[in-house]
Amino acid sequence: MSLDVETPEPPELNHIDPNEYEDAEVVGDTDYKREELEEFLHDGAWEEAFIQWARTTDLDEAEFQIVLDLEMLAQFDFFWDSFAERVGYHAPGIPEDWKVREYHPDIDSWGTVSGINAGLTELGQVVCDVLKDEYIDWETEYEAPDDLPDF
Repeated sequence: MSLDVETPEPPELNHIDPNEYEDAEVVGDTDYKREELEEFLHDGAWEEAFIQWARTTDLDEAEFQIVLDLEMLAQFDFFWDSFAERVGYHAPGIPEDWKVREYHPDIDSWGTVSGINAGLTELGQVVCDVLKDEYIDWETEYEAPDDLPDF
């Protein structure tokens, strides 16, 4: 399947501690490098990743319109996890109580909700992969603790 839509603007990155997200954990103090990542997104990483994702996503145009209506793409967050030397991310999602909250008039099934949530998770991973593989060239400077035993 393929999604034939214009590439939306990249998100402005949050300045939230990633450990506040339920789906992310970063070990130790780190520089999340959001300014650099945001610059990469604006320099083409977002567009490249979005086009790549759109070629294979299962989302259709109606579901993607829901994503746009809810401004979900602006809720993405990407950050550098220096301990793991990877780009971490937080993907937005439609909450479980979508029906009670009347979240969006065109959401009528759990299938739509899970499809959108899965699609956005996949987009987040593609963006991370593009950033890491094609844009990031910095190395993390790991300093071993002074109290390591000599062997």
